[in-house]
Amino acid sequence: MALASWFGWNEPPSRIAQRSPTEMVMETLMMELSWQIKEAEKQQRERENEYRKIKTGVDYGWLVSHSKHNYDISPGERLQLEDMCSKIHPSYCGPVIIRFRQLVAEYEPEPSEVSRIFRSVLHDAAEKIKEEEDAKKLARQWNTRQKTSLSLTTFKSRARILPFSSDIKTISEDVERGTDPTRRVWSMPEFRSTKES
Repeated sequence: MALASWFGWNEPPSRIAQRSPTEMVMETLMMELSWQIKEAEKQQRERENEYRKIKTGVDYGWLVSHSKHNYDISPGERLQLEDMCSKIHPSYCGPVIIRFRQLVAEYEPEPSEVSRIFRSVLHDAAEKIKEEEDAKKLARQWNTRQKTSLSLTTFKSRARILPFSSDIKTISEDVERGTDPTRRVWSMPEFRSTKES
């Protein structure tokens, strides 16, 4: 029996292929959140050790054993954050992570405050995405409206309507002269190009 059959090396990576970009963005952002919470806990422990060392004058940090992960967000809050992450476009995933890291580095929050910073970054990104979509929608509307108005302005600029021109021919003049009337519709005003006048 081959070892490859035991470990399933010949099986295709179906789990990776089945994930949508939205799921990948959500998982990436949530992994970033949990990593930042762990880092905040680590910094909090270091601050407590420094304070204890200053207070007692002796470093007992090597004796203290800490649990790896003390703080965790509630399931309800996790679901809300996952929902907010799912609304982030994949092209915004990188900028969201960068902004989140900047804010965490700037404020050095407690572990319980990291999720609030994360929520505010997601909220800002969602608003920016909505503003850009609205701007694109307005631009599309403006472009279609501008195309139709341009056709009207070019028509207006090339032709001038003269409804009361003195040299308008009438049917009676053509009948009196005995000539064939021109093929112009008589109920319409005469159009002249701007080059003639």
